[in-house]
Amino acid sequence: MASNVSFDVVSEFDRQELVNAIDQVRREVATRFDFKGAKVSVELSDKEIVVVTDSEMRSAAIVDLVASKAIRRGLSLKIFDWGAVEPAGGMTYRQKAVLRQGLPEDVAKKITRLIRDEFPKVHGQIQGDAVRVSGKSKDELQDVIARLREVGDDYPVALQFKNYR
Repeated sequence: MASNVSFDVVSEFDRQELVNAIDQVRREVATRFDFKGAKVSVELSDKEIVVVTDSEMRSAAIVDLVASKAIRRGLSLKIFDWGAVEPAGGMTYRQKAVLRQGLPEDVAKKITRLIRDEFPKVHGQIQGDAVRVSGKSKDELQDVIARLREVGDDYPVALQFKNYR
């Protein structure tokens, strides 16, 4: 009697790693020569990162710093949705990055369609902001994971695979 095995396709990031990356950015900005005397603030909230600087060039440098620290900490750059640099008054500029977490409905539908078209013995089901993939064979599920990793760059979010049982 074969039992079903399953895993979840999710889009998450480690919040603590992001907090540590932002702290590293703040420390580096405080010690770097090109930021000496500059007005720079990097704030992290639940849903976004807000960068306030005194020039657009420094704002771009902060975005690059955030990206490099995030990569070093194992975070995907797809979690950041950077907005445009906008004047914030008082000779400062603000740039926001919305943090992406969870699979959007259209991406979840594309994943289930891909699974249904290419793997007829495997079933994909949308459950909130994740997709549960189940089947009878572990080998088929590993093939699904391999295929999703191949096409992962086509999606605007980073994919992770959890609860493999």
